[in-house]
Amino acid sequence: MTSPHQTSRRTVLAAAVAAAAATAVSPASAAPGRPTPVQDRLVDNHFWTSYGDWRCGTAEGTRAVPGARPGLAIATAAGLREYTDPHTGTTASWEYATWTSPRHRLTVPAAEAIASWNARTPAGTWLQIELEGTYSDGTLTPWYVMGRWASGDADIRRTSVDDQSDGRSSIWTDTFSIDDASTGLRLTAYRLRLTLLRKPGSKVTPTVWRAGVMGSDVPDRFEVPASTPGLARELPVPRYSQNTHVGQYPEYDNGGEAWCSPTSSTMIIEYWGRGPSAEDLAWVNPAFADPQVCHAARFTFDYQYNGCGNWPFNAAYAASYDGLQGVVTRLGSLTDLEKLIAAGIPAITSQSFLKEELTGAGYGTSGHLMTVIGFTADGDVIANDPASPSNEAVRRVYKRREWENIWLRTKRYNSTGKVVSGTGGVCYLYFPARPTVAQLRALAAVGVR
Repeated sequence: MTSPHQTSRRTVLAAAVAAAAATAVSPASAAPGRPTPVQDRLVDNHFWTSYGDWRCGTAEGTRAVPGARPGLAIATAAGLREYTDPHTGTTASWEYATWTSPRHRLTVPAAEAIASWNARTPAGTWLQIELEGTYSDGTLTPWYVMGRWASGDADIRRTSVDDQSDGRSSIWTDTFSIDDASTGLRLTAYRLRLTLLRKPGSKVTPTVWRAGVMGSDVPDRFEVPASTPGLARELPVPRYSQNTHVGQYPEYDNGGEAWCSPTSSTMIIEYWGRGPSAEDLAWVNPAFADPQVCHAARFTFDYQYNGCGNWPFNAAYAASYDGLQGVVTRLGSLTDLEKLIAAGIPAITSQSFLKEELTGAGYGTSGHLMTVIGFTADGDVIANDPASPSNEAVRRVYKRREWENIWLRTKRYNSTGKVVSGTGGVCYLYFPARPTVAQLRALAAVGVR
């Protein structure tokens, strides 16, 4: 999300977790192939992906598209609307159509929620994603904008939207958060509204293949239960260092020093045999190594957040490549990660730590993304750490107990002794649009379908 040497600009990361939530159950007690008790109680993932899904809800000008990868597209525009891009000052009219999902009741009343989506936005098109929630007292939130997104940057600047709050909940970049979870207030249900936009008179359309939300209620915790090692395997994931790009394209979050998220995304996209074409990369200075990392930084960049660490924007970028899907979720333990690695699915994880809390890292960070590619015979974590000084140094082995705790905790002490937040097991998962049976089982076991 940020350079390991910078202060995170994300104002709140897991800051509204429940103070009085029950103590987590050790994931080692979970039945094989099933979500752990922690996962069952703390996280609700729900996504609309099928032809039947897109035919439900309320459509105003949209249509469900059948096929191997069903989607949602514009049929006939519902009207025109003006949009003034806050990052360019340009005002333009756009045809639009909307789809509003059925209301989904969360199995986990949530203190936080993160939307993610997979879509294609040809030139001259873009998307807006909104969430309306139901509180535990039966009242409704406003319609919150969770993102204005396009895979390119020629029509609009992709952006999160600041200053959204009703005094009870707020949007922090990409995360819906209850303002004071200690009151017991929770999000119990929600609807998504997708607005598909295109230039007037155009026949092209955005197409959305997947949209949904991860709702969670992770308890306040400085430590988490230790899981028992259960897998020794390493996946052949390419290795890229963000520090190769220090000083390059400073308009995208001051250059490569802060590009842990797009660098990690690049590693897994290439693991699945995908990536930008030579034509896509023609804009990159030919003197720069690994231009695909520069490309990922540009096309994950959130112009409001002023960084490349918007979690759903990274997942959407990965899914813009043919045959890939991407979601943002939370996992409950390293046992969950072992299930994914066993099925050949690496993961990008978000963690924060002091230098002395992660042996061998050599740095501390208020927010950093790594790519987990496997486990040693002793159960230690094999991670491609983009904060390494070179591509050759990216592969690291980190102590299992240290790594699990810095990833899953929601509270920690910073270098001044102040209590600050942790990410509570956030990760990105990128996987094939047509997973194998083993991959489907592993994804289902961690709550993703």
